[in-house]
Amino acid sequence: MQFTEQDHDQILAQGVTPEQIDKQIQYFVNGFPYLNVIKAATIGDGIVRIDEDQLSAYIHRFDAAAHERDLVKFVPASGAATRMFKSLFAALDGKSDKSTDEVFARLTDFAFYEDLKDAMAAKGQDLDKAVAANERQTVLRFLLTEEGLEYGSLPKGLLKFHRYIDGPRTPVEEHLVEGAAYANSDGLVKIHFTVSPEHRDRFEKLIEEQKADYEAWLGVTFDISFSEQKKSTDTISVNPDNSPFRNPDGSLLFRPAGHGALIENLNDIDADIVFIKNIDNVVPDDIKEQTITYKKVLAAVLLDAQQQIARLQGLLESQSSDVSEGYLAEADELFRRTLFTLPPDGFDSLLKEEKLAYFRQKLDRPVRVCGMVKNVGEPGGGPFWAKNQDGSVSLQVVESAQIDLADGEQKAIFDEATHFNPVDLICGLKDHHGRKYDLTNYRDPLTGFITAKSKDGKDLKAQELPGLWNGAMADWNTIFVEVPLITFNPVKTVNDLLRKEHQPS
Repeated sequence: MQFTEQDHDQILAQGVTPEQIDKQIQYFVNGFPYLNVIKAATIGDGIVRIDEDQLSAYIHRFDAAAHERDLVKFVPASGAATRMFKSLFAALDGKSDKSTDEVFARLTDFAFYEDLKDAMAAKGQDLDKAVAANERQTVLRFLLTEEGLEYGSLPKGLLKFHRYIDGPRTPVEEHLVEGAAYANSDGLVKIHFTVSPEHRDRFEKLIEEQKADYEAWLGVTFDISFSEQKKSTDTISVNPDNSPFRNPDGSLLFRPAGHGALIENLNDIDADIVFIKNIDNVVPDDIKEQTITYKKVLAAVLLDAQQQIARLQGLLESQSSDVSEGYLAEADELFRRTLFTLPPDGFDSLLKEEKLAYFRQKLDRPVRVCGMVKNVGEPGGGPFWAKNQDGSVSLQVVESAQIDLADGEQKAIFDEATHFNPVDLICGLKDHHGRKYDLTNYRDPLTGFITAKSKDGKDLKAQELPGLWNGAMADWNTIFVEVPLITFNPVKTVNDLLRKEHQPS
């Protein structure tokens, strides 16, 4: 691909090389290969179900170890809430539907009602009178635009989600409360939010205003940090013919490359255990208990797996190429039964030193435990057994776009999935010597996405990096555990805030 001198300067200023851009363009030209899924992971075959009578033992295991670990809660929070208000933006243009009717019929049930009322009063408007007179567009202007609350352009983390006697809470505040219950190491609670540059000041201001009150109430000390998606993770955009898309001034167009870019942010976190959960998946206090329980359970499963891995690594590291068959059999059992990884075809015929090298490499990787909920029609990555580039078969979180649904056999496997991952992950980022892994070494670059977009009325193709919880973690040791559906309560539309799960009792 031929680039001008100005292009080269822009590319270098972006923090990437021309060779990386050439590779991105080749992905546009050739596409990304489909993942070869072998079967859906189900209960008893890739997804662990923990009996109710075992929960307390797992919780005790985590609680006993938490004070010895450096814990961090990692919350992707940069996305704007624009899509959450899609129906209301349509109503602003005079196209109301049933969901809009529900919003106006239950306006007083929203946690942001008082703020909206105050915003309108500050401009000489009366919210209740406007609603009674069916002046919907006036109300929506004050809710969605800079004329009032700006909810249509703010990130979800800054919106008022839940109403309490002592005042409403944003998702950011709910994550503080939730984090204090499990990401708590001897009273220190570390929470990291990834935010967009244009809204970082607002996040920092919210924390500055609320932090002391929550520390006093919860009896903890919060260590809150922020990061932004790195400029170097943006990807180039192209025209439909795969030539570079250019802005009116002739410069190349780079776009944020999806949540997969956040593996770089996660890689900067120095912690033993990281809890990952989306910003909008929070619930009021009266139904937080199940979420807290299963966060601790998943973390305990991670600790148990790390303990088993460390023990076996210690045994294998002390062995020469003349390792005993017993140790190799133990390693094989650990992978099959606990880490859900099957060796490549022909593995049994390998020499002992080749088997030893394989197990050493597979043990020496980050570990993640992923919560899986029953699929009730929500979109999201599903749990599958998939073939890896080295021929092994392991558990992967797979998006539908990664599967060739035109292939009858692959489509049939996709349809057999019973669960999906609601972005509920517990991650072990260090090896058994306490050394942090470089997470960028454990992603599969062939699991990106091509998406159709437009700019200034012109069609273009954009590229997303391998997703944070699928392709970016493709080469991790992975365990799937079933969690209750009540632990998944995302707010995808404004009407979701009216569901009983988001209306504190």
